[in-house]
Amino acid sequence: MHEQKHQKLVSILQEMKKVVVAFSGGVDSTFLLKVAVDTLGVRNVLAVTADSETYPTSELKEAKRLAEHIGARHQVIETSELAIPGYTENDKNRCYFCKNSLFDHLVPIMKEKGFQNIVYGVIADDMSEYRPGMKAAKEQGVRGPLQEADLYKEEIRELSKQMDLPTWDKPSFACLSSRIAYGETITKAKLTKVEKSEAFLKTIGLRQVRVRTHQDIARIEVEPQDMQKLLANHQRVTEKLQSYGYKFVTMDLVGYKSGSMNRALS
Repeated sequence: MHEQKHQKLVSILQEMKKVVVAFSGGVDSTFLLKVAVDTLGVRNVLAVTADSETYPTSELKEAKRLAEHIGARHQVIETSELAIPGYTENDKNRCYFCKNSLFDHLVPIMKEKGFQNIVYGVIADDMSEYRPGMKAAKEQGVRGPLQEADLYKEEIRELSKQMDLPTWDKPSFACLSSRIAYGETITKAKLTKVEKSEAFLKTIGLRQVRVRTHQDIARIEVEPQDMQKLLANHQRVTEKLQSYGYKFVTMDLVGYKSGSMNRALS
């Protein structure tokens, strides 16, 4: 089944001929970039990464390494989500504003370079989740070949492993703004606080981690098997996160859940 979907993805890309890939360096966009380069050739693929306040420096460095590993042409552009009207207010349409702005930057690049399509890493799993960014993609004619090929995250990981991509078991990642509760204004200081906190938590051996921010409360999400590790380091964690500006540091007993902030929208 994986191979059939892989072949469907190849066919979709062949029809596109020349593509600009919105490239974050995550599991999905890395797999998409690899298949695009293998299918269309280096000259017909351009990976573009948007460097902004919501994108950690560590992720940008990794995106550069991954593009080089794949052998893809790679362009980094400077963007600012905090400058987008409506974004910092952080309502339920925040991701729409973000993706719409990203595609606004990519369309001129596509036209200038003589490419024909923009693609991004939306996958089949996303169709059952709240993803307002998909509306922006539809409005601007941006396509999601992974979703069109009905590829799910676990299938993408398995295919990535077969291709020896180092991202096959990389923890899922989303922009730092997804850590801040809806309705709470997004600021550079809050994004920095989240980035530092998550970077510290990874130093104690936590792989999949989120520091959800509710005003001055840090709600830490880790996978259930890592909860004991977090508790064993509770004093260090509390002191460090409080030094970054949180007053209260908590652990979510539900554990890590992608898009958990969306529960507040139900």
